[in-house]
Amino acid sequence: GRTLRMTLAYDGTNYCGWQVQPNGVALQAGVEEGLQNFTGAKTRVVASGRTDAGVHALGQVISFTTASTAPCRGFLQGLPVHLPDDVVVRAVEEAPAGFNARYDAKRKWYRYVIHNSRIRNPFLRNYTVWQKSRLDDQAMHAAVSQLVGTHDFRCFEKEYPNKLTSVRTIMDARVYRSSCWPMWQSAHTWGQPTTESGAADGPFVIFEVMADGFLYNMVRAIVGTLTDIGRGRQPIDYLRTVIQSLDRAAAGMTAVPEGLYLVNVDYGDTDAAT
Repeated sequence: GRTLRMTLAYDGTNYCGWQVQPNGVALQAGVEEGLQNFTGAKTRVVASGRTDAGVHALGQVISFTTASTAPCRGFLQGLPVHLPDDVVVRAVEEAPAGFNARYDAKRKWYRYVIHNSRIRNPFLRNYTVWQKSRLDDQAMHAAVSQLVGTHDFRCFEKEYPNKLTSVRTIMDARVYRSSCWPMWQSAHTWGQPTTESGAADGPFVIFEVMADGFLYNMVRAIVGTLTDIGRGRQPIDYLRTVIQSLDRAAAGMTAVPEGLYLVNVDYGDTDAAT
């Protein structure tokens, strides 16, 4: 059989997360069922990461082997008919034998969107978190530089330990305010919308982070802590204090899943900028 690499975007609102669970509808199940209907054979897929219930993806990558002879373009055009409406196939390509979307991932980008406004917007409730009190986005941006580097991030991990090690390397992290919501903006232009007119007064505060991997609930726990800094409840250097404490209790609340997006997964090849 062939190994294929597929990039998906999805709205995670109606799912219990990516991974198949005893109760609730999983994205993985919908995708595998769609592949079975398209290829005529039972297909197991591996994803770059297991997004939680309510979390969205712009660039989730999956891999699978198939005996189907349909060209990549055939999958791109034919598979969506068999998928739920809230799952979109963005790209399909041949992959080397043995390629594994999870284990071969080198870097991942996540984005978290906060709607920072006095009035809640009912249409954004599944896609952002609403924060009524004004956030100091510049203090938050100054704070996230403390995340960059290789650290033991167990302070931001739910129910440590989940993995063999909680050491991860964050290559880049930023917070910026935006007048629009650059939801579909791809990773290689990240952090640039601050140049637009009115951005400094914009209602969206966006946190973006790139790392070699993430712990369970890590991004949402960081956002909870960042929000405390943005509201003036904690000093700008508090993230360093939390990391050094190695204590989950020191960090802020875990932010809700609705504002979180898996933006892009990089495998160290030419696909890094998509």
